[in-house]
Formats: sequence, C-alpha cells, structure tokens
Amino acid sequence: MPVLVASDLDRTLIYSAAALALTMPDPEAPRLLCVEVYESRPLSYLTETAAGLLTELGDTAVFVPTTTRTREQYQRISLPGPPPSYAICANGGHLLVDGVSDPDWHARVTARLADECASLDEVGEHLMRAADPVWVRKQRIAEDLFAYLVVERELLPEDWVKELAVWAENRGWTVSLQGRKIYVVPKPLTKSAAVREVARRTGAELTLAAGDSLLDADLLLAADRGWRPGHGELADSGWTAPAITALPERGVLAGERILREFLTAARGA
Repeated sequence: MPVLVASDLDRTLIYSAAALALTMPDPEAPRLLCVEVYESRPLSYLTETAAGLLTELGDTAVFVPTTTRTREQYQRISLPGPPPSYAICANGGHLLVDGVSDPDWHARVTARLADECASLDEVGEHLMRAADPVWVRKQRIAEDLFAYLVVERELLPEDWVKELAVWAENRGWTVSLQGRKIYVVPKPLTKSAAVREVARRTGAELTLAAGDSLLDADLLLAADRGWRPGHGELADSGWTAPAITALPERGVLAGERILREFLTAARGA
C-alpha cells in the first residue's frame, strides 16, 4: 500500500528570505535553491540538500503539497522531484488532480460551509470595520472561501487577534496569525478532510504530515505520524499530541529535517 505524505509548504518545507533563520557564519551556510519567483523577484527557498530529499520522497511515497495558498499562489512554486498527482490548496477548499481542481470536491466543501458557518460577506465586513488602516497593509478574499489581512506586526494591538478569534468562534470560523498574515477561515474548511479524500483515492494506509501553524493542527492530528518545526504558531504555544514529534530545528534547516523524517518513515513502512 502507498504511503501518503501531506505537508504544509510555507515555513514548513519552503521559506522566504526573512524566515530562513540561518545563524551560522556565512561560509558554513547551506546552499539554497529558489523554488518561487514572483514579479521577477525570488520569494521562497529550500536547501539544496532538501531538494534532493524531496526528489527521493516523490519517488518513494505519494507526496501531497497541502497549503492555505490559493491555486494561483501555489502554482508559482516549482518544487523539485516528480510533479505531485494531488495537491491541496485554499486550506482544503480545492483538491487538485494533475493540476486541475476537482469540481465535485469543491462543490462538497462549499455546500458544507454554507450550511455550517456565517457567510464570508459577514466576516469580510467585520474585518473592514475592526481593522485599523494604521497597521493593515492588505485585506484579501481567497478563492471566495476565506479572508486574510497582511499587517505590520509591530503595530498590531496586543489583544486584537484574541478578540477577533472570540468573535469568529461564535460564527463557526477560526483565526490564525502566521508571520504578517492574519487568516480567518471557516472551521469546516480543513486540510485534514482533503487529505482523507486523497488517502481514500490512493488506498494509502499510512499518512505522514508536517506543519507549523494553527491551521495545520487538524492535519497533524489526522495523520498516523506528524512533525512540527521549532518555530511557528504551534511551537510558540507548546502544542503537541501523542503521534507528533516536536523538532528543535528552526527555519530552513527544519524543512530539511522534516524531509529526512518523511523519507525514513516512508521507507520503513
């Protein structure tokens, strides 16, 4: 039976220049491979060693990129290794099969959101009223599924995210602060649901996962084994679970370690 490896991307496998967290002297720093360019600027990296590990993993297991990115944002990334047959975008709102969104899956997701949550319009209007232009740089609606803000963290009031989370909780939504982005996402919109669907389609009996943020918690809990890096929302809160390994590595070297763990576990299975 195949092994399914579902991994978050940003700050789990790939890293912006600001998130690399390289603390060693420059001559000792690992060589990096750029995997995302946007508007002629390099945006995301992994180590060259990680690139080799990811290629090996793609030949060993069913590797499923699992991201909160929109489809357009995901398709900017050029990961090394064989092209994934499946990818999960928009936090589970879109299941890509050979690069194309599965319309039946998307319809199931949107029907559930309509039944169980306050509307995206209500959430977007609240964000417009509650957010202060002093510290908000952008407000975006992603794939007509969820909303996020790009903020100046140093200007963000200390309790604002907590207050937003309380407001959202009562309406069936959840809030996640990741770097400079505040995500407001419907609770039923989960990576884990989409991963279970891929496991069903592929016949995988073992699922491995990794992620760093609150939006990855359900993914990690749904996996047979999971890993989280030493940075991010989950690490900052001390979050853990019985089948989860909390790694000490931070930054781009954490991504390399996660891929080693994936490969070892997949080969062992």
